[in-house]
Amino acid sequence: MASIHSNLNPTQADLAALKEQIPLIGLTGGIGSGKTAVSKLLGEFGAGVIDTDLISHQITAPGGKAIPLIASAFGDDFINPEGALNRPKMRTLVFKDSGARQILEQITHPLIQQETIKQACELAKSKVPYLVFVVPLLIESGRWLKLIDYLAVVDCPEETQILRVMRRNNMTRPEVENILKAQTKRNTRLAAANAVIENQGSLEDLKLEVLKLHQDLLKI
Repeated sequence: MASIHSNLNPTQADLAALKEQIPLIGLTGGIGSGKTAVSKLLGEFGAGVIDTDLISHQITAPGGKAIPLIASAFGDDFINPEGALNRPKMRTLVFKDSGARQILEQITHPLIQQETIKQACELAKSKVPYLVFVVPLLIESGRWLKLIDYLAVVDCPEETQILRVMRRNNMTRPEVENILKAQTKRNTRLAAANAVIENQGSLEDLKLEVLKLHQDLLKI
């Protein structure tokens, strides 16, 4: 067993051990594709869902574990008056400065990993049929592909993504396009997928697709 885990960090090793007990499903997609909607439906069907993006928001919310570390590394002006991470200001910085991005990741990634494995272990004990890890940059990270048993990708046309994010996050088109450029190309995600969920129709259409995915996952 030690040889299996020799190239993994502690969190990865914990997940690799968990993999022997329960199917681990990766769920990803570009920004605005609808990962949250799909993961919520899977949760309603009985899956155990761990959303790393939600965890990221929790640790950078007022009182979050990352806030003191971010303030120390970047300065208090990167914390908004409510005590949360000033996301627009940080987003502008990390897109211009790769060094700043690395510092932010060194702060947030270990905290996200800790909470991810904690939630995964708790959900596994609750006897859910499988675990779903919602990871926006799953393909980009590389390591996740080695840990999961199955990859589901939520997909829609790029123009749909742009319009959704502009409306949802009150962002400009260039801002959203910059985010898309930093993410894995759509074709690369689709090529890596075991299943693709098309999310450009109605909520009822999406529910039918996700139900079929759930039924397929129960067979793993």
